[in-house]
Amino acid sequence: MKNFADALVKKIAETNNPTVIGLDPKLDYIPDHIKDHAEQVFPEEAAKATAKALWLFNKEIIDNTCDFVPAVKLQYAYYEMYGVEAIKTMLLTARYAQKKGMLVIGDCKRNDIGSTATAYAEGIIGKTDLLLGESMEMSGFDACTVNAYLGLDGVKPFIDVAKRDGKGIFCLVRTSNPSAGDFQDVELADGRMLYEVVAGKVSEWGEGLVGEEGFSSVGAVVGATWPEQAVQLRKAMPKTFMLVPGYGAQGAGADAAVAGFTADGKGGIVNSSRAIMTAWHVRQDMRPEDFGLAARFEAQDMQKKLNEALKNRKYV
Repeated sequence: MKNFADALVKKIAETNNPTVIGLDPKLDYIPDHIKDHAEQVFPEEAAKATAKALWLFNKEIIDNTCDFVPAVKLQYAYYEMYGVEAIKTMLLTARYAQKKGMLVIGDCKRNDIGSTATAYAEGIIGKTDLLLGESMEMSGFDACTVNAYLGLDGVKPFIDVAKRDGKGIFCLVRTSNPSAGDFQDVELADGRMLYEVVAGKVSEWGEGLVGEEGFSSVGAVVGATWPEQAVQLRKAMPKTFMLVPGYGAQGAGADAAVAGFTADGKGGIVNSSRAIMTAWHVRQDMRPEDFGLAARFEAQDMQKKLNEALKNRKYV
């Protein structure tokens, strides 16, 4: 039976790279020659021109990294804010990355209950029943992010779809943002922090989706900005695969980013978005036309730093 965690572990081993590239594009990130071309193609349709620019930008980065980066993560917000045409670009990007051999995570942080949660799950990682007796993957992501704040009622529909279709989910456990502690660090009557309770539930929910590689397809989002807590969470969630945001532009280095990995250097994948997408802004030796190559160099540098950090663990 297909298992997302197994596929991710194997892809990371194949590429020797625990990196996921976040394709969260903004027009400010895109070189002028791409935007100029898009405007020429759609001179009177701003939304379509914008979507075209996003697509050309994403495609170039994928083409320059797909041979050694195992996955991409698409943040819904950066497409939704540009409208329907850009949402089409998000789905086109997902399909293209998969054709290039990359796994695709939809970063949507969905949260609801009952039939609404089921609708979200089917639309993002599952299948939708259509007229004419057809059933189709509408988004087709390999995995997605989920907000577990409503408890099992909001997560079980995603777990059911993941188990049925070999997909994955990542539940928010300890996020990378500065104010995360306002709620996640609230101490309960038994002395545990709220994020520890969530971690225990995520570990429990994932028991039925543990694959041959020893990790569950019910994963956790654990920010790189809290390395000591990541070490603690690994002990609490020994079979949980961790999606690690916060590296690079958010301030965390490689040592902190791999803190929650297992002793043998597995069980995690580290996200970088802005630093890779805007690498051409900061590299003096690169022209705007070389933005894809600049992204490749930045991703290679990240790969090197993460692997060095795994060899010389500072957080255990």
